[in-house]
Amino acid sequence: MSSTAQSLASQRINSLLDENSFVEIGGQITARNTDFNLSEKETPSDGVITGYGVIDGNLVYVYSQDASVLNGTIGEMHAKKITNLYNLAMKTGAPVIGLVDCAGFRLEEATDALNGFGEIYTKQALASGVIPQVTGIFGTCGGGLAIASAMTDFTFMEEKKGRLFVNSPNAIDGNEISKCDTSSAKFQSEETGLVDGVGSEEEIIAQMRALVSMLPANNEDDMSYTECTDDLNRVCTELANCVGDTSIALSQIADNNVFFEVKSSYAKDMVTGFIRLNGATVGCVANRTEVYDAEGNKTEEFDNVLSARGCKKAAEFVDFCDAFDIPVLTLSNAKGYKATKCAEANMAKAAAALTYAYTNATVPKVNVVIGAAYGSAYLTMNSKSTGADMVFAWPTAEIGMMDAKLAAKIMYAGADAATINEKAAEYATLQSSAQAAAKRGYVDTIIEAEDTRKYVIGAFEMLFTKREDRPSKKHGTV
Repeated sequence: MSSTAQSLASQRINSLLDENSFVEIGGQITARNTDFNLSEKETPSDGVITGYGVIDGNLVYVYSQDASVLNGTIGEMHAKKITNLYNLAMKTGAPVIGLVDCAGFRLEEATDALNGFGEIYTKQALASGVIPQVTGIFGTCGGGLAIASAMTDFTFMEEKKGRLFVNSPNAIDGNEISKCDTSSAKFQSEETGLVDGVGSEEEIIAQMRALVSMLPANNEDDMSYTECTDDLNRVCTELANCVGDTSIALSQIADNNVFFEVKSSYAKDMVTGFIRLNGATVGCVANRTEVYDAEGNKTEEFDNVLSARGCKKAAEFVDFCDAFDIPVLTLSNAKGYKATKCAEANMAKAAAALTYAYTNATVPKVNVVIGAAYGSAYLTMNSKSTGADMVFAWPTAEIGMMDAKLAAKIMYAGADAATINEKAAEYATLQSSAQAAAKRGYVDTIIEAEDTRKYVIGAFEMLFTKREDRPSKKHGTV
């Protein structure tokens, strides 16, 4: 084993954790198998460094694969070290972070390696919803290990050397890597939605540190708070101008304007991520119609409709928040569903999954209607009737069955333009305004956009002790 490669695996751990906090476990373990002259090869740590340390003072367990030892392949003892780490993490209630650089199964160990993979999957399944699981991909993550990565809650990927695939690009019918690199960070973050963050090695380590610092240690941890140094009543004077790019809106609402977005390159019409409000972590879901870059230039634009990918992204995020007792804030601006052949193939199931995720979640749920909220698309986005504990609306919000003019055309088919316009205005006042919804109890309070921060902080503090029962069942099937 080269000392350079060994130091690389160790260096990743040291970069991730607080300085001098790492304690190695199982450092003397080597491969036991002797088939195919394996005993003649050096296998220090059996290709994976395991142990524990802290991130911002919080306990985490880490494994880092060493590609210089049999290409980082997973064999019997390699897998056993990882499963032992999961055992400790489950006992103590702390996150597991995997730093991946692995060629997959160790062929020399065959069924022992296969069994080891299965045991890792089992530990991941048992840990799901109990402790956060985070993966960082720095080299190859292929075949069975890609499945292991997908079983974790969040995945980050080095943009140049990272490779993530079940089937290698050249093994896909009609494709080769020069046509489409399906293993690249770009493909996996933009097309599959599996990767939450992309960047250089230093950047994704920083992203993992930032994320873990915002998450609870486990599903029973209610200590994931920090002291708030921001004004709880801060007026967000520019918030009304951020209806289009809600990632900017969420950063304005957040303590110290910090918003950690996840899956930012996938389904950009839906924003998901974490903020702190009065020091407490809150999960955020928001419809988006515009994307602006760091220089303030508009780079993309979408209709305010729900896409299948956007619903899938949001549903998985809401499920995570509910599992770890993280309150959910929703910014709604949806007038319908995306109408394309591709979207239609998955739309109903994806929208059903998001509707179910919201309705099934028992954490505090606050919705702010910032734009249009029409028909069943609004119900999918956590309306009062589908489980929101508190619903606020900006004065300009439109809440109802459909656009007022379209409703007037249907109700007064054949009428002249003047009549249609008159009836549309009447319909907007009586049936499609924030005031109309508030009169019927579907909106709790109409608020000025600039006051959103103080209202949502107050709502979540009021809901802090929320308890809600659900029918007794093993699990839902949506």
